[in-house]
Order: sequence, then C-alpha cells, then structure tokens
Amino acid sequence: GAPTISIFLKPPGVIPPGGSTTICCICQRSYGSFVLYKGSHRLHTLERSGSGAEFSILNATYEDRGSYNCHYLEEGTVLARSDELEVYVEELHLPRPELSVLPGHEVTAGADVMFRCTTTHPSTGCYLYLEGQIRAQLLSREQGHYSFSLVQKGVSGHYSCQCYTISASRTWSAVSNTLDLVVR
Repeated sequence: GAPTISIFLKPPGVIPPGGSTTICCICQRSYGSFVLYKGSHRLHTLERSGSGAEFSILNATYEDRGSYNCHYLEEGTVLARSDELEVYVEELHLPRPELSVLPGHEVTAGADVMFRCTTTHPSTGCYLYLEGQIRAQLLSREQGHYSFSLVQKGVSGHYSCQCYTISASRTWSAVSNTLDLVVR
C-alpha cells in the first residue's frame, strides 16, 4: 500500500517571535526523500534522519506562520503527502501551565488516565499535545485553581499542554513541562 507520512512540531505549540521549533516528517519507508511545502509553495528538500526528515525554524517571525505539509518521493515520484500542519507565531504572555497525570506515569493498557493542565490565569482554554500533535482541547470551567482535566485511554508518548485566553485576541502561554506516559 501507499506509505503514510506524519507531520508534527517538536517541541509542539505556538512559537513566540524569535523562538524556534522543528517541523518533523516521518514515513516508514526508508530510502525516499522529503520535500516541505508551505501552502502550495515548495520550500526545501529535507535532510533525512532515520525514518524521517526535519526542518528547523530558527528565530521565528510572523512570516513563518502558515500551513505546512510534506511530500514523500521515491525516484522523483510523489508517493504520499502529509496532512497540513498549522504553524502559529504569537507573543506568549500567559504564565506557563503545569501538566500532571493521574494515576501516574505508568499505566496498564486500556486504563483511563487523567491529564490535568493547571494554569494561574482565569478564562483560558488549553490544548493537550501528544508527540507534537493536538490530542485534545480543554476548555475552562470557572474554578478557583483553573485546572482542566481530561480522561482518556492511555497512549504512550510525550505529552505537554499549552493555554490561551478565550477572547477576541488570543494570547498564549509557553508550553508546559513534558510528561512521558508509559503504557504497559
């Protein structure tokens, strides 16, 4: 069958002006090449690393905002293209949230885990990221300690969260600490 490509940001989240991030494209085929597009504009053929390729955005500006995707080629023929990855560059004004998980970092397969993204700022929403991709959106309930919880089936990987104000002009927090969830 045709190969599939996943595309994600490492580290995930909204990037502040002057900040940096890496666009990662992963494909299980081992010998082809990757080309990165922004919209319909071809940017680069990417350097391979293992099963994927990476493109770094350094010293980000508002020009770096936009929709990116990767094409995977073998002998000049495009065999697959990834989903679109939206890259946001915004000032990060809110305090950094704290991510925690219950019952703990190691769970058995099929178990429910509760992610809690705690922020000191009222009226915020938060995103939960898994491996750099948005896993869930958490909306605030007005509570004293502003912690947003989400119960999900355990999936192994690196999780983090990021919050934003729910208002016309969205302002963002930095990305939280990263948690590694291990599903046994």
